Amino acid sequence: MKHRCDWATNDLNIPYHDAEWGLPVHDEHRLFEFLTLEGAQAGLSWDTILAKRDRYRSVFANFDPKAVARFSTAKLEKLLQDPGIIRNRMKVYGTVQNAKAFLAVQKKFGSFDTYVWGFEDASAMSKDLKKRGFTFVGPTICHAFMQATGMRNDHIPECFRHAQLAKRKRS
Repeated sequence: MKHRCDWATNDLNIPYHDAEWGLPVHDEHRLFEFLTLEGAQAGLSWDTILAKRDRYRSVFANFDPKAVARFSTAKLEKLLQDPGIIRNRMKVYGTVQNAKAFLAVQKKFGSFDTYVWGFEDASAMSKDLKKRGFTFVGPTICHAFMQATGMRNDHIPECFRHAQLAKRKRS
């Protein structure tokens, strides 16, 4: 039996833990996805987000920031009626704001990947993201984003994924 991190305990989060969490992510759409989902998770459990992730992918254009940045107020109001996502007005509208900020970062740095992988500290990332107009990017959310996208290997040392991912750091 594989030893996992203590939080990986059910049919939703075990596959996520084993195949995704902590694996280095450099794809722009995936980075936007994780940024969006980590923000949506604020105040909720990650299992809630995992259960809604497919619907998020569907309604948020597979996390294409160019498409999301063009969402109209009417579209956002319709999304607020969709039980398949977190229907928090600030989070839904914040996703569009973040898409616009994401595109601005891409333009300035060449890619969001280049920009975001330059951070070592979640607090510094949070402060800079906020300065650039992002929302739902406090230090705790940024820390979770760094964990999810492989910027930090926070698997416990006894977890079978810890050693695997230690070899892949920043790859």
